[in-house]
Amino acid sequence: MIAQLKGKIVSKSATETVIDCNGVGYQVITSLNTSQQLPDVGNEIMIFTLLIPREDSITLYGFWNKAEREAFKVLISISGIGPKSALGILSSVSVNELQHIILQGNLHALQKLPGVGKKTAERLLLELKDKIDKLGEYDASAAGYEQNLIKQEALSALTTLGYSRIVADKAIRKAFDEIGSKELTAELLIKLSLKYAMI
Repeated sequence: MIAQLKGKIVSKSATETVIDCNGVGYQVITSLNTSQQLPDVGNEIMIFTLLIPREDSITLYGFWNKAEREAFKVLISISGIGPKSALGILSSVSVNELQHIILQGNLHALQKLPGVGKKTAERLLLELKDKIDKLGEYDASAAGYEQNLIKQEALSALTTLGYSRIVADKAIRKAFDEIGSKELTAELLIKLSLKYAMI
């Protein structure tokens, strides 16, 4: 089992990175949160990984820290949540924010996550309550939790309007930097993000 990789980034996109380890290039699938933490092409990195073999493919998933890898393992152990859905969830919220949602029993917040309907949200809430300790140390302050829900709402709005996830994510980050956290509302973020998405 490949548990971690250390090497140079050869190429990088929003959810896919190729890492050269002594002449062997490993394709690693990541969440948007991990991708944003990774340095630019040409830099050396160390990333935690999980290899998942299927009948038709062998996929290597990469994580910025062990907590995210553990969260991924816990998520895919739940019926109805596959690797793609788990990455979607971990692209939308940090591990700490996910813990906050579960501990608060926030069904509404879970339903805002990509690919999570009411039944899946209920299942996540039920099953994750017993596994929440496996996701690492919980920070009760969950800084940025509310902000991330607003960002997720904006991302959902932009992708519904036909923008790609990459374009939408970049536009939202630019809009958020301009607005700042104090005056942030979903409506304002969506409006300004649309402006940046059209540039």
